[in-house]
Amino acid sequence: MSKTLVLAEKPSVGRDIAKVLQCQKKGNGFLEGDKYIVTWALGHLVTLADPEVYGQQFSSWRIEDLPIMPSPLKLVVIRESNKQFQTVKQQMRRSDVSQIVIATDAGREGELVARWIIEMAHVQKPIKRLWISSVTDKAIRDGFRNLKDGKQYENLYASAAARAEADWLVGINATRALTTKHNAQLSCGRVQTPTLAIVASREEEIRRFTPKPFYGLRAVTDQAISLQWQDQKTKDIKTFSKEKADQLLASLKQEKSAEVSEVTRAHKKTYAPQLYDLTELQRDANRMFGYSPKETLSIMQSLYEHHKAVTYPRTDSRYLSADIVETLPDRVKAVQMKPYAPLAARILRSPIKAAKSFVDDSKVSDHHAIIPTEQAVFLGDLSDKERKIFDLVVKRFLAVLLPPFEYEQTTIQAKIGGEWFVAKGKTVLAQGWKEAYDHDVADEEGQDELKEQWLPKIEKGDRFQIQNVMQTKGETKPPEPFTEASLLSAMENPAKYMANESKELIKTIGETGGLGTVATRADIIEKLFNSFLLEKRGKHVFVTAKAKQLLELVPDEMQSPTLTAQWEQKLAAIAKGSLNKRAFIEEMRTYAKEVVQEIKNSDKAFRHDNLTRSKCPECSKLLLEVNGKRGKMLVCQDRECGYRKNISKQTNARCPKCHKRLEMRGEGEGQMFVCACGHKEKLSTFKDRRDKEKGSKLSKKEVANYLKKQEHTDDDGINSALKDALSKFKFE
Repeated sequence: MSKTLVLAEKPSVGRDIAKVLQCQKKGNGFLEGDKYIVTWALGHLVTLADPEVYGQQFSSWRIEDLPIMPSPLKLVVIRESNKQFQTVKQQMRRSDVSQIVIATDAGREGELVARWIIEMAHVQKPIKRLWISSVTDKAIRDGFRNLKDGKQYENLYASAAARAEADWLVGINATRALTTKHNAQLSCGRVQTPTLAIVASREEEIRRFTPKPFYGLRAVTDQAISLQWQDQKTKDIKTFSKEKADQLLASLKQEKSAEVSEVTRAHKKTYAPQLYDLTELQRDANRMFGYSPKETLSIMQSLYEHHKAVTYPRTDSRYLSADIVETLPDRVKAVQMKPYAPLAARILRSPIKAAKSFVDDSKVSDHHAIIPTEQAVFLGDLSDKERKIFDLVVKRFLAVLLPPFEYEQTTIQAKIGGEWFVAKGKTVLAQGWKEAYDHDVADEEGQDELKEQWLPKIEKGDRFQIQNVMQTKGETKPPEPFTEASLLSAMENPAKYMANESKELIKTIGETGGLGTVATRADIIEKLFNSFLLEKRGKHVFVTAKAKQLLELVPDEMQSPTLTAQWEQKLAAIAKGSLNKRAFIEEMRTYAKEVVQEIKNSDKAFRHDNLTRSKCPECSKLLLEVNGKRGKMLVCQDRECGYRKNISKQTNARCPKCHKRLEMRGEGEGQMFVCACGHKEKLSTFKDRRDKEKGSKLSKKEVANYLKKQEHTDDDGINSALKDALSKFKFE
């Protein structure tokens, strides 16, 4: 009896599929049943060969050997994954295996993982494709009932292979050219280099920024209403003319009353923020919890693969497809647990309607937005970090199913002397989706310069006594330096950095998701930190001196997102079958040659400006001091040596004097905390101090948690005296 070989991308997904297909016989790297054999990759098992595979001369980096242009590019098994590859190959080549089901991630990269393995195994058997967005039992069963013909995805494979080969040809040659030309560890690529350029551009924008002072007037009435002056022509509430502001203040100082000339009441609604895609989730996790994009992706993978709590995380869509709507009640039931039970119950009281704001087939490509699965999860099984990320996903999911937030906005216009003043207030009519959140969620309304306030009942013609008129002052602010969250946004939508480009190209890079993909952006940012091209100061991200020099050396075309836009345009055409892969690769070969030639002919030089007097213990060359993502390091300047050593790291411990984060230096018993303010203390002294503080008083967090629990207790009499005492307790 013939069997079907199922290839999953990871062991955990393979085990889930095997359970549904009743494959219970354990093999070494596979599971077998009566009809199916399920095996798995470990991510990529096969990759493009390094240059030295094409000739021993390429094992040494020499500029005269460039460009390296092998044809065709060879595939090799990744050494660390060879054992699993041999298992997969052996199962694929079994005589009783009649067909292969590709069950890797449903997307361009997942297709590449499987097809390269099949190609390297030299297997030619019929191929079917499993295309699912979650790995619950139900999703797997439905997917196997609707397997696709593998031939439908051959163009997607061609597109994936073209992307990988083009990155190899351009990246390998440009990196080797820069490194050998300048005798320094320098790398570049069509995604990482424009990302660096974007950060450098923001820094230059901040450096060139000149603050500009502006002025306004504020009048306070006898009913504590704050009225803001408004220019009658421009409707602006500020002026850049100090002279004008002074004249206005002088003319209004004698005014004693304000007359309300107009009252506008508008009933307004705001809808919940869109469902999460991976990038938006990474942004919120970084902003709220300080998690790096890579850390958030890792947590999401665990929630997806291990806990089966959420759908496929590597998605770039914020919408659901119509076929998911019928599953929404089951997904709401799955999260009907504390603290989501009241909201979930309210949603389930009436049928769930598919609103265009979150259901749109035209805006779903490979995968729909991230939402909970139909499988309930026990929150106690989740780690603290998993719990926080799951909470974000669930609340956003419930929020889009709740009614809009409704309020009445009141705007009043009043006249003081001959000048107009305005005030704005809000009365909440229905909390709607905001009930899903225990904090205020930023929306467009909150960005208005005119701050909202409580307003009494006011009618046209009412008069107020003016108690005071004062001049206000502020100044324009430069753009904020990038955080990892805002850098993700810039990578996703880099149109701002594509000046003078055609609208078509700008549209293309918007449609294809910008620089990198949802699956690769986290790794790209992490790589830039590990290559000492980016560094963190507090929560902000900056380019290093090395990066600034690198951008001087890299050809201009490689610094612009335009290159990626052009590539993605052509890769999309390959995926649709309207462009031949071979033609694209030939174009990339020509481009790689041009880049190498430009670097060779350059008269620019690279100079290490962070050399120390310490010698490398392995090759005796002088070490470089660099700022890593989590502290300072000493690294060898010789690329082939690769020696590196941590000399300090940022910690979460706080200075007892200025309360800034402490840096830890030294090794073993000599470890010491050091602060920028000059405070120093040994690790042993710090531990003793912390233990004494813990034993003598409660932390703010402990008191806050206690009070919160007391608010929810049924018996107000329990510990009420202690509760009252704590509520009045003042912290230093």
